[in-house]
Amino acid sequence: METTEGKDWRTQLFRGLVIPALPLALEEDGSWSRSYQRALLRYYRDAGAGGVAVGVHSTQFAIRDPSHGLFEPVLRFASEVLHAETPENFVRIAGICGATSQAEQEATLARELGYHAGLLALTSFRERTEKEALEHARVISETLPLIGFYLQPAVGGRRYGFEFWKRFCEIPNLVAIKVAPFDRYATGEVVRAVIESGREDIALYTGNDDHIIGDLLTPFRWKGKTRHFVGGLLGQWGVWTKRAVELLEKIQAARETGTLNSEWWTEDANLTDANAAVFDAANGFAGCIPGILEVLRRQGLVPSRRCLDPKEALSPGQSEALDRVIKAYPEWTDDEFVTANRDRWLRETE
Repeated sequence: METTEGKDWRTQLFRGLVIPALPLALEEDGSWSRSYQRALLRYYRDAGAGGVAVGVHSTQFAIRDPSHGLFEPVLRFASEVLHAETPENFVRIAGICGATSQAEQEATLARELGYHAGLLALTSFRERTEKEALEHARVISETLPLIGFYLQPAVGGRRYGFEFWKRFCEIPNLVAIKVAPFDRYATGEVVRAVIESGREDIALYTGNDDHIIGDLLTPFRWKGKTRHFVGGLLGQWGVWTKRAVELLEKIQAARETGTLNSEWWTEDANLTDANAAVFDAANGFAGCIPGILEVLRRQGLVPSRRCLDPKEALSPGQSEALDRVIKAYPEWTDDEFVTANRDRWLRETE
């Protein structure tokens, strides 16, 4: 990828980046580990990621529960580390969710902490009208630049159609959309809506962890215009991040030449197979977050796979599924890179 020096965060976002969704690092007893949380942020930075999303699904929505009280501490800590140890244009994204009053408070906090944009989850609007969801998004966008989020129904999202996304694109402070319905029909509708809106300033990011390479390679054409997914904001890219960066670089180069080897589709299938084990697709994604944490635990980047809800654990057979894909696809892992740097990342100061 090009150097990030001298470019602002919006330029970086539109150029196309690897943006991992930050997992929450917990000790076996459920206490939050600042040292491992810092190490994860340094890992993403040194792996070549162009940004990070904090307070999103992988960070566990339960950090907002008053019994845990971790939303502000985690966002504040991550912001302090990123401000001290990454360039200003390293894209800092905060997850924003809840009803409008809660979401406004979260967006205000994120802005005060120096986050560049908010990834808006509409999980609280599953039973509300599309008009209400759109008005909610407009209100939040007045506080913080907005990244829309099409979340798959299996983990709290709902189906939104073409007209909804076309109207969503009318929000002036919308800078990107993370498209993650895990549905090819729905994905195409969002891209078509962006094209028909006439907005050239909305970046498309894949969140479809089940079809990453396919999304990034596809030139979506509609009415004489072509759009690409420029990068990914992905839970999958919270693990094996160095390989993700290398992958995006290769895809960017392939798109520039316009020649695509058929081997890409084998790679797409292999990465989807690996993701199925990490995200626990066989069990309706029940072990998604524990799966991410288990990969990082095996690498020594988190102290445990513990979640805030101790009942949230690997599904039966998921550990064996991880064993299988790690053995089958060593090209997707970055264990040597992690081993060479992990001790340095875990020190309080580098």
